[in-house]
Amino acid sequence: MISPQNVLRHELIGLDVLVARASNPGHTGVSGRIVDETRNTLVIQTGRGEKRIPKRFSVFRLRLPDGTTVDVDGSSLETQPERRISMRIR
Repeated sequence: MISPQNVLRHELIGLDVLVARASNPGHTGVSGRIVDETRNTLVIQTGRGEKRIPKRFSVFRLRLPDGTTVDVDGSSLETQPERRISMRIR
């Protein structure tokens, strides 16, 4: 089960997200559902289409399936998703 403690080891696609902080002011406040993830970006489906947000220098507020929210520093997500899921997180 996905929880705030193990969110980095789970699949993020399908979760609702809000960009809480970003180095680009135009990215701050973008919200929607994560539809794709690459090594360096998250693709978020918004009401106006898809937005590709760089992970580095961003903070993402994720809503987990149980309704809890957790803020995740994008730099901790910055690796290939399939590697991040199998990595040991300290």
